[in-house]
Amino acid sequence: MMTETKREVLVDAVDALADAQASGGNVGHQDANLFMAEYDNALPDNLPVIPQTVGEILRSAHGQDNLLGVLETAKYGYKVSETLAWIIANQNTFARAWLLGVWSVEETGEIVKLEAEK
Repeated sequence: MMTETKREVLVDAVDALADAQASGGNVGHQDANLFMAEYDNALPDNLPVIPQTVGEILRSAHGQDNLLGVLETAKYGYKVSETLAWIIANQNTFARAWLLGVWSVEETGEIVKLEAEK
């Protein structure tokens, strides 16, 4: 899984251009095409950061429920927990992680990406 962000790809491209200019070389279309392909595949900058327990709920519910269903369960569910309270208090962050299908784990910094449905 690629864990490089779009900004990191841009920085790599700028560095390659600077190195090529410093050595009297140049960066051609083929190099530019490679960087553009990397950029297209890179993760967005500023990934949502969510607690690990919230990520576990997101992962298990993503293929089985819709976002509204998860938010309704968090708000009106039978048992209120710290995790569900976090989802309600941080609905925008949770929704962004849901839509992107990728987030950073608050406790570890690990990047988690949902696998594409088969």
